[in-house]
Amino acid sequence: MNNFKPQHANWWVGSVLAGAIFLPGLSLAQQQSDSDSQDETVFEKVTVTATKRSNDLREIAGSVSALTGEMLSDMGAESLSDYINRLPGVHFNDYQPGVSEVVIRGVSASTYHEQGQTTVGYFINDIPLSEAGWPIVLPDVDTFDLERVEVLRGPQGSLYGAATLGGLVNYIAKEAKTDGFNAAFEGSLGSTKNSGDPNYSVKGMVNLPLIDDVLAARFVVLDRYEGGYLDNIGTGEDHANNIEVKGYRGSVMYTPTEQTKISFMSMYQETDLDDQTYATFPTLTRDTVVPEPHHTEFTLHSLRLEQDLGFADLTFLGAVADKDSLIVFDYSLNGYLQAGVGTWSDGFGEADSDHLELRLSSKGTGSFNWLVGVTRYTSEKRSNDAVYQAGAADYIDANPDLFGGFSGSLLAPNDYFTQYQVAQDNEDSAIFGEISYALTQALELTIGGRYFDTSSETIVTRPPSATFAGVYSSETVSYGGTSAETGFTPKVSLKYSYSEDLMMYASYSEGFRVGGTNPNPPGLTAGAPQSYEPDSTTNMEIGARVDLLDNSLLLDATLFRIDWTDIQVRLFTPAPDYLAYVTNAGEAQIDGVEFSAAWRPINLVEFNTNVTYLDAAISEFLPDTFAVGGGYEEGTTLPGASDWTIANNLVLNLDDLPFAPRVTLSHRYVSEAPVAFRSVTKRGGYNMVDLRADMAITDTTKLAIYVDNVFDEYAILNSPFGDYYPAPLASVTRPRTIGARISWTLY
Repeated sequence: MNNFKPQHANWWVGSVLAGAIFLPGLSLAQQQSDSDSQDETVFEKVTVTATKRSNDLREIAGSVSALTGEMLSDMGAESLSDYINRLPGVHFNDYQPGVSEVVIRGVSASTYHEQGQTTVGYFINDIPLSEAGWPIVLPDVDTFDLERVEVLRGPQGSLYGAATLGGLVNYIAKEAKTDGFNAAFEGSLGSTKNSGDPNYSVKGMVNLPLIDDVLAARFVVLDRYEGGYLDNIGTGEDHANNIEVKGYRGSVMYTPTEQTKISFMSMYQETDLDDQTYATFPTLTRDTVVPEPHHTEFTLHSLRLEQDLGFADLTFLGAVADKDSLIVFDYSLNGYLQAGVGTWSDGFGEADSDHLELRLSSKGTGSFNWLVGVTRYTSEKRSNDAVYQAGAADYIDANPDLFGGFSGSLLAPNDYFTQYQVAQDNEDSAIFGEISYALTQALELTIGGRYFDTSSETIVTRPPSATFAGVYSSETVSYGGTSAETGFTPKVSLKYSYSEDLMMYASYSEGFRVGGTNPNPPGLTAGAPQSYEPDSTTNMEIGARVDLLDNSLLLDATLFRIDWTDIQVRLFTPAPDYLAYVTNAGEAQIDGVEFSAAWRPINLVEFNTNVTYLDAAISEFLPDTFAVGGGYEEGTTLPGASDWTIANNLVLNLDDLPFAPRVTLSHRYVSEAPVAFRSVTKRGGYNMVDLRADMAITDTTKLAIYVDNVFDEYAILNSPFGDYYPAPLASVTRPRTIGARISWTLY
């Protein structure tokens, strides 16, 4: 399958971009030649709220992609891994649920998960899901009954704040509708190669108007199960990495007047992974003494008020969220305390957060428009990582000379012989706004910014403990620190509308992350700093959107440069602990090209492609105390930053045949990239092909049959410790999966 030649892509994308230079003339010629043709919209208009106001996607002066609920359903997408990496400029660090992170435009210093804040922000209906500091859980919201998913590429610090160095993902969940009853159901059944259990999903939605056009409620429930495909040799469990996702979402809408809309949303989602997703490359086996399950829970309650004031629109948003995580890692081979005895770490984490936002925006008409808002976001996080070994306390009592005569009940209470706790409180307050002014009928200038005040206080505590025979501490050791940052994050864009079919823009934006304290056990990270400082990105880009052939051909092209300074780098101490820590180190420069095309020459055929080229590397020496040579030289590629990513989609709409079948052939190519700085282990280097056929059984019922990973391509998605073992431990592509999905909708 690896027949794709990068030089072919280089020629093809170069040709497309060269053609884009002449698009103004082509656009004008098209208008002149088709002046008598009918004015119809071939592609559906998509309205997004990426700028915290409703806009036509193709009129936004910035890099925004949106997948509507219908698009997600047509793709058969359920989780981020099914769709997010099909968008231009986007990668997905696919690891265990609750940890896997989206990476936009290569802004990442790790292919695992960030030790501090994420470089991409996560939101649902504008509510932040990734709290300040390191996140306890990153919810992967199931796509069922979503209105759409919006992805903003490039720093978004001016409107959305911290942790948007590369961009953000905003899930838009459907709210209750007061204008009528509707319901939906979706069920699926499938099988993955090398899996013992079937894959299945059962999902349902009902929308109930309680008072016509005034009050309504909407309820969503879901249960999704994916059979494991990795065999754990050590535990003797075949198909060990089963995962189940369950949840609900509820919405109440109250519209007492035409000018007032009040909505309440509540959601809960949990994931249960029976065993970790990494395999011993290049096999579908893993080898641990004990299983490594991971359980996450996420609960959110929000209240939203939208009020038409006549001269402007007022929006108030309040939300509370709770996250919980329990994860187990096998440490039996690390040689702790009693070598050869089953040993594992129990990692508990919880986070509570509150979000308030108030904003006022103009109506979006006329030559002058504006938006201003205030926001406050707080979070409290607590975690406890403890290593367990059966008989640890008795072993210490039986060998007093090795442990200074201290008792096992002191050094290893309940056989947890080493542990550390982290308490972190975060606050983020800001004033933000934008103003737009039409300098001429065709030229519009937008200036925006955010003044922020953030603070973080962290206390790390290590109780009395023992690590190895003769290595112990009878004292409780604590350290902590406070990080505070104030500043201003600007954004400027200039949009030129050459015609109704051609828009060009140039923009400058910034993003930032707060600093913090490394949440690591005191005394075990000698040579690593206890704290780290903020880092930031600046982004300059130029882009164009062109609509041709009566809107049957849509083209987008973007050139960008990102400068990343004071990078928060996630590094590791040496064996056997491999403890992660963050340090600020140097700068990076990312140059890139993004291109998208959607073409529907006739109703029968539709073709979409997204192509990204990245040149992402550090631009000065990056020190690493534990690395060979003391660090990484200028020009070292950023982890996971593939040069090329390509996603193609070919659709045949056979509406004239019985059951109106629709056949979709999808292809993705990801070029190789190191999994860590200067790593010999690579991820990517694969082509993936999916095939899907949809049929309309009735006006309300559809049946889909699909084959994902048709050619059973095997490749590395992630390998955080790829170079530390004879064979890399890696998350790998899911083997060939076949199945069927039935959906029913009543409106």
